[in-house]
Amino acid sequence: MSSPYTPVPTSESTDHLPDSARAKNNNNKALRNRILVALACLFALFLTFKAGQSYSSRHSELGLPATVPSKPEVDVPVTKPEPTMTHGHGGKRSVGYFVNWGIYGRKFPPSLIPVNDLTHILYAFANVKSDTGEVTLSDDWADKDIHYPGDSWNDSGNNLYGNFKAIYKLKQENRHLKVLLSIGGWTYSPSFHPVVVNPAARAQFVATSVKILEDYGLDGLDIDYEYPRDDAEARGYVDLLCELRQALDQHAHAKGHGAHFALTIAAPCGPDHYNKLHVAEMDRYLDFWNLMSYDFSGSWEKIANHQANLYGGPISASEAVDFYISKGVRKDKLVLGIPLYGRSFLNTQGPGTPFSGIGPGTWEAGSYDYRALPLPGSYVHRDEKNIASWTYSYDTKEFISYDNEEVAKWKGEYIKHKGLGGSMFWELSGDKGTPREGMDGGPGKDPQPGHSLVSIVKHAMGGLEQSPNWLWYNNSKFDNMRNGMREA
Repeated sequence: MSSPYTPVPTSESTDHLPDSARAKNNNNKALRNRILVALACLFALFLTFKAGQSYSSRHSELGLPATVPSKPEVDVPVTKPEPTMTHGHGGKRSVGYFVNWGIYGRKFPPSLIPVNDLTHILYAFANVKSDTGEVTLSDDWADKDIHYPGDSWNDSGNNLYGNFKAIYKLKQENRHLKVLLSIGGWTYSPSFHPVVVNPAARAQFVATSVKILEDYGLDGLDIDYEYPRDDAEARGYVDLLCELRQALDQHAHAKGHGAHFALTIAAPCGPDHYNKLHVAEMDRYLDFWNLMSYDFSGSWEKIANHQANLYGGPISASEAVDFYISKGVRKDKLVLGIPLYGRSFLNTQGPGTPFSGIGPGTWEAGSYDYRALPLPGSYVHRDEKNIASWTYSYDTKEFISYDNEEVAKWKGEYIKHKGLGGSMFWELSGDKGTPREGMDGGPGKDPQPGHSLVSIVKHAMGGLEQSPNWLWYNNSKFDNMRNGMREA
């Protein structure tokens, strides 16, 4: 690559100077050298002071003893050029999964989304065809067909309804609210394996996902691939993200007017999975990382443990955070996942002990919505050292690991003082604070008193970023999306 300027030749030789000028020049050089050495020492002292200051206050807001580690963490420098992405104008991200099946038994339509407490919605989930790579919607009725109050049955043309229309209307009314389509999830992730290693399938994945973004009025894409099994798939994952980033940037460039479409992933927090990833290469293409810092323990284990502890245990959220930082990911690109549900263990004495069986749960065995916890007759416990909470019934011997209000506050403070990018919640229908008209009740479903964890974390971690969403989709296949949902 040619240089943008013409270098001017210089010489260290002073032989051409008279004696007096040569002596003066040597004195000036010595003075400059002393000044440079002094400045370098001051800079080194400043860095040392800042490192010590950071670690002395690391857990002060969490009620933990302030300690200075003997070997401080080191942020690995990133030599790659910084991508042209928006970074939220200084505030925190509050990211919530909205699941399309939530409109059924859970009675959680888009109108119940807590828009004032969120910056991003991850709409879950789109599927991917393993043979071709085509990305498809997973529930046409919920996603684009169901009519909500205010929707007309007499519109002419090809029009969008369903959750996506309702969410677009929320975007119009709340310009800070961005919506990303989450592709994959645990159920659909096996379809990724053959796609990421196949260039033709990746190309189809990219083309169809960007087309869905334009058709349905979205602000970006979230890839939830759980998980690459080997290095070939991990490399293919990097290639997929690179190709998506290029396509999204081309789409934004065609839009103009400062458009930007985000690309994020659901990132693993277990060493068996994150050690397979090429983190630094992936990071080049991502706006931020949503850390799945939950499900650390469950029915698949032999010992009942905390499922979302911040510290300690076989797996912890802080250990995962530090891993990604060590690989060069900026702290403000890491979004900490927080569960809006609890994991159940039966016939146990509590954390760290064997169990036999799992409880009936709210919607599936072994998992209770946070809104239904603590179960009547159980006792709430907390672990201030590891930042975890749980309930225990001495009658039924059921232990449920979940985040209560106090732990949510501590995690919000950790996000703030660690300098992370924000919080992410799986999933919004499990939170407290919204009545559910028509939802079935009974044990494990009846709501319990308490406050929204999404709101508690928001207030604890600080103000939310306010970057604007995108509303202009002139190439959508839907007539009403092209005209901005204006009434005829």
